Amino acid sequence: MTTDNPHWRLARTPPSGWPTDGDFDFNTAPAADPGSGQALARTLYLSLDPYQWGRRRSGTEQPGEVCHGRTVSQVVASRSDRFAEGDFIFHTNGWQTFGLVGDGIGCFNYMYPRTLDPAQAPLSTALGVLGMLGLTAYAGLVVQCAPQAGETVVVSAASGGVGQVVGQMARLLGCRVVGIAGAEHKCTYVRDDLGFDACVSHQSPDLTGELRRACPDGIDVYFENVGGAVFEAVLPHFRQGARISLCGMISQYGNTDGGDAGAAWRAAGAATFKRLDMGVHNLFVGNYVDSHQDEFLARMGDWVRAGEIRYREDLWQGLERAPEAFSAMLGGRNFGKTLVGVTEDPTDDGDAAQRRAAGNTLG
Repeated sequence: MTTDNPHWRLARTPPSGWPTDGDFDFNTAPAADPGSGQALARTLYLSLDPYQWGRRRSGTEQPGEVCHGRTVSQVVASRSDRFAEGDFIFHTNGWQTFGLVGDGIGCFNYMYPRTLDPAQAPLSTALGVLGMLGLTAYAGLVVQCAPQAGETVVVSAASGGVGQVVGQMARLLGCRVVGIAGAEHKCTYVRDDLGFDACVSHQSPDLTGELRRACPDGIDVYFENVGGAVFEAVLPHFRQGARISLCGMISQYGNTDGGDAGAAWRAAGAATFKRLDMGVHNLFVGNYVDSHQDEFLARMGDWVRAGEIRYREDLWQGLERAPEAFSAMLGGRNFGKTLVGVTEDPTDDGDAAQRRAAGNTLG
């Protein structure tokens, strides 16, 4: 019996700026049959992340290829010793309904692949707080910046997927935590629901002054997700020996000049970094999988199950909405970790869907 496989392909290498309708092409074709050592997996959840736009603009992802994306899937047919029919797995199925996993299947090889136990945590968290996103937050904050109790930690894009986790971990480690977010309802969520000590809006006409009042003793650790004007507002407040984890610069991803936003960021702060003897760390999560993944999963799993770290998801239903959700996320119109629900999650008893619809958190 032939199984249809709806999917999105990259239509072209994006010329500049932000995604448009011409960048993606929706198709349907028969799903592949698994070969020896392979399994066919049905996508339940698709993760949408800013780095995917960089892959498309740089040519890493080629026109005609199924769009890259990490996924949670369920095995529907298997000729593999590693995966049995019915298993739930974290892997890289991309923007499609069905895909192969196993021998000879290429992937973007971080935390790939592993089976999941829905009794331990909701399956979708493998794409967020208990996945690459969570490891990114852990590696940048805990491993690179090593915050100490009593220090002030500032997190940009604080209501986003990574920012939520960074701030809550810093709070658990005894730090004063200040978020930077957008709309006031996001700032309220960061303060009241996630427990940050303060949150300021990057839309404020006096962001530097807002930060001075929120961080009267200066900034010891800065987790950078945004860049641009937000970084410029943060720059005057660093203390001697401050540390920065350079995770992302989403404000610059639509630049049309092809320049290196990271290089511009470092140049803007070079004199301050040198004068204050600061540590600036580029964050590439793939460098921390072998060394810290097991430690991260154990520690974060305990925090999540104990309710000490809460987590919000921005779930869009239907694969056909993936480009729309992707554009919204890049434009800051998401609220939490952006996911697409591709097919029904058989482990979801309805509570998770109700929590998302009500805008509540996991944990």
